[in-house]
Amino acid sequence: MSKPKSETGPVAVNRRARFDYEIEETFEAGLMLMGSEVKSLREGRANIAESYVSPEREGLWLINADIPPYGPANRFNHEPKRHRKLLLKAKEIAKLTGAATQQGRTIVALRLYFNGRGLAKLQIGLATGKKNVDKRQTIKDREWNKQKSRLMKNYG
Repeated sequence: MSKPKSETGPVAVNRRARFDYEIEETFEAGLMLMGSEVKSLREGRANIAESYVSPEREGLWLINADIPPYGPANRFNHEPKRHRKLLLKAKEIAKLTGAATQQGRTIVALRLYFNGRGLAKLQIGLATGKKNVDKRQTIKDREWNKQKSRLMKNYG
């Protein structure tokens, strides 16, 4: 019997974030979710590619994350793109809020997963945007590493 998606790895990964942003520091945050959202996540259905974190109403909120409705929940279902509150310690909230508002940094959702106790967690990163020159350098480095591994495989 195969393992459920929650035990095999992350539910959703924002691969574009590491390309578009320079991640300075990462944090692990809990999420306030409804029951139908958790069941939908356990099926492995979520998209955080276009989501971001915003400081609002004395807390941090995950905005634009798409968790599709859970079929059997019918009328007790959730709204797919609703704002979800993040659960962090007060010092972490103050640090992230200050960096986002005063220093002009962005808080990006990196990975959505279940921890060892079965709780939904979101890895977020404090980031600064990359310029096009930096993005081109990242592509060059990636291509060189691919070519280097091919050469080592064939000749080394």
